[in-house]
Amino acid sequence: MSVTHTLEADVLRRQDPQLADILHGELDRQSTTLQLIAAENFTSPAVLAALGSPLANKYAEGYPGSRYHGGCEMVDVAERLAVERAKDLFGAEHANVQSHSGSSAVLAAYAALLRPGDTVLALGLPYGGHLTHGSPANFSGRWFDFVPYGVDAETGLIDHDQVRTLARTHRPKAIVCGSIAYPRHIDHAFFREVADEVGAYLIADAAHPIGLVAGGAAPSPVPYADIVCATTHKVLRGPRGGMLLCGSDLAERVDRAVFPFTQGGAQMHTVAAKAVAFGEAATPAFAAYAHQVVANARTLAAGLAAQGLVVTTGGTDTHLITADPSPLGVDGRTARLRLAAAGVVLDCCALPHGDVRGLRLGTAAVTTQGMGEEEMVRVAALIARVLRGEGESHTAREEVRELAGGFPPYPR
Repeated sequence: MSVTHTLEADVLRRQDPQLADILHGELDRQSTTLQLIAAENFTSPAVLAALGSPLANKYAEGYPGSRYHGGCEMVDVAERLAVERAKDLFGAEHANVQSHSGSSAVLAAYAALLRPGDTVLALGLPYGGHLTHGSPANFSGRWFDFVPYGVDAETGLIDHDQVRTLARTHRPKAIVCGSIAYPRHIDHAFFREVADEVGAYLIADAAHPIGLVAGGAAPSPVPYADIVCATTHKVLRGPRGGMLLCGSDLAERVDRAVFPFTQGGAQMHTVAAKAVAFGEAATPAFAAYAHQVVANARTLAAGLAAQGLVVTTGGTDTHLITADPSPLGVDGRTARLRLAAAGVVLDCCALPHGDVRGLRLGTAAVTTQGMGEEEMVRVAALIARVLRGEGESHTAREEVRELAGGFPPYPR
């Protein structure tokens, strides 16, 4: 029996049928509902194979050629491959692929450049900033003095004048550009200009758009930022994990900030899966996918607006959409629950200016499944019908099941 075969589901069912049922149940959930969570995607079978590989058995603290454990000959090759592919894909002088998550990558970036108590300028949480951008519940808000910038009340776009004024007033040690709920491209050149003016480091948190960057569907922060933090899942379609990109001048500081300062041994099966994803993202097929993700998001945003939802910033440049469903008579939390009952899976988020919860949704996963703009028009109409309470709930659920069934994420 091959190693590959021992990792298959039939073996798990014989050994642990209870957990096998859970895994099959999750596959069924993913296959019969619409996955519109902006931070999620479907990895390829090749990525899944790497995640379930014998590399999961190997402890490998340190870096290739300098490990704290023996027997690292093959994992060294795997990590070097991941690093080289990441550097080539994003045009970076240095890449660290060991971070366990996007938050871990941000923590490492702060550790490389800052000291506790330093001032940091970042997008405020009510406007789409991440927990690692100064939340008092997070290490960032406890260890550093965050000054938030916001968005224009009329357009919903980042207020560049405010950014410059706050930077001149507070003279931060670092400026963070990036968001988990901002649907437009970030002007990295502007943030670089402001950072240089006040003598600050520029950290780009590109967790959401990095896959679009890889596919040429979004501008790259690499030429502008001192450190780029990112995830390897989301649009990039790799395993759950993080990475950092930087120039050679900061390479040693970044590597030491990841290991040994913020985490221990790398998850080598995940590092190998990242290498697979980077290889896939370098193909013309992935570039076509990334552009289709954006086309789908723009069509979905336009469809939602036509149905009466208020789409933040009037549209999107990326895979991500935020919208206010209140014109249809429901708040964000109620809308999310209604849609979940119909099999449409998405998130709530804070909306700028006011204590309002809206919807955050994305098109990365449904585009991986093969859905196009025609399906996005249908999805927008379906969402609106559910939110208005039109028709029976089971009718909407059956429509979702039928639509999802035509685009299985893992065809048997």
